[in-house]
Amino acid sequence: MRPLDVLFINADSSAAAYQELAKTYSAIEPPTWSLLLAQSCRSRGFGVAILDATAERLTHEQAVSRIAELNPRLACFVVYGQNPNSGTTNMIGNTECAALLKSAYPHIPICFVGSHTSALPLEVLSLPFVDFVLLNEGVYALWNLLATNLKEEAKNVLGIGHKLDGIPVLNPPEKIVPQERIDLDMPGYAWDLLPYKQKPLDLYRAHFWHAEFSHEKRTPFAAIYTSLGCKFKCDFCMINIVNRTDNSEGVSAANSPIMRFWSTDLILSEFEKLASMGVKTVRISDEMFFLNKKYYEPLVCGLIERGLAFSLWTYSRVDTVRKDILDKFLQAGIKWLALGIEAGNQTVRYEVSKGSFKDINIRDVIQTVRGAGINIISNFIVGLPDDNYETMRQTESLALELCSEMMNVYPCQALPGSPLYFQAKANGWKLPDSYAGYAFLSYESQPLPTKYLSAAEVLKFRDEMWHRYFTYPPYLELIERKFGLQERKNIEEMAKIRLKRKLLGD
Repeated sequence: MRPLDVLFINADSSAAAYQELAKTYSAIEPPTWSLLLAQSCRSRGFGVAILDATAERLTHEQAVSRIAELNPRLACFVVYGQNPNSGTTNMIGNTECAALLKSAYPHIPICFVGSHTSALPLEVLSLPFVDFVLLNEGVYALWNLLATNLKEEAKNVLGIGHKLDGIPVLNPPEKIVPQERIDLDMPGYAWDLLPYKQKPLDLYRAHFWHAEFSHEKRTPFAAIYTSLGCKFKCDFCMINIVNRTDNSEGVSAANSPIMRFWSTDLILSEFEKLASMGVKTVRISDEMFFLNKKYYEPLVCGLIERGLAFSLWTYSRVDTVRKDILDKFLQAGIKWLALGIEAGNQTVRYEVSKGSFKDINIRDVIQTVRGAGINIISNFIVGLPDDNYETMRQTESLALELCSEMMNVYPCQALPGSPLYFQAKANGWKLPDSYAGYAFLSYESQPLPTKYLSAAEVLKFRDEMWHRYFTYPPYLELIERKFGLQERKNIEEMAKIRLKRKLLGD
């Protein structure tokens, strides 16, 4: 039996991140980067496994016992997530679990990789239970680290941080996987390593709305990237920090707006694997799927030709939607399109997107997408630096007017790795003092103040806007008309859950 070189671990942070919503309503997504790294490492002959404590609902104590039984050469905590804040938010459970592991089994080396680690590598490496960090996505660094004795030989491995006589040291950076090597060095997903109860991926749960607000349709569920990264440089986003190849201080996601794409053949083969496992509900997690026609059109056409009958959703900016492809999107199974509208006030939106949004009519875009028979998830942010009560009310008014099938509203956070984080540090704005403080829905959530409003005022407005939307009679009538009476009742039950907030005195 091949020795276990590396165990990729996803510890559970859901209760702290989502409060009561974690029990029934929040999604449970496959650990995408664990799957990618595992497949990459075993393509190089390393022994790999995945422990997904979130999916298995393991306590930290149970997870540590499982890790000890598997006894890997390296315990790698892969701390990502599909939402921009998740890399920091998921540090909650992963740091707790890693601390417990180091206390009980100090001989097992512990490594961290992920977006928060890429943003603040020395801070993560300074944690007493962390032995190594992988900088950027860590593919080549991990290969080379596993080829060492994980001790003194590690000092020569590019792209890692380690401790030298107890002092955190960052080695020179390693490159990210280049476009021409992505199929070869990141050759898909290790789906077979995921836990399941009765059939593959049945421990994973789709977003409530993706299943048309029906609890019965939520499993099995998978998520997949067809591309990595984003070409834009929005102030509030840290997605591209995993492309970082510069160890200098003050480096943000805006310094590496890089996109890479897998081949159509590789991605279609991954979809066929999921179909063979009985999975029909899949998220396309790309930050910008609806952007480059050269890549998305062959994939969409391939899904149609193979008749795989998925229910899919993906992201687009409002200014990249193309009317001429929407019919093919629907034929391919893309039934939901998430649109980053961000703010109702164009000036506010312009400031945080570095002016990269084209001047387009949002209402026309929504009408075009709906006219193609595709449901819409409209995403908004309140508490952007130039927001005041009037501009936030404009955002809420636009959300209610558009009345899309799903709406998300987030309080603005200065996420580690984002340009806004460094702006906040430079201006002395109060930042969260815990990982949970960066979680949009947590008890400890600590958004940024604006030029005109306190953090508490922003958070209170966000929560009230969310509740007003999901109890809005025209919205509930839309849901009943499109999906059914029971689905409307399911939303009404969800809307009864009110988040507790430390900042608001709860």
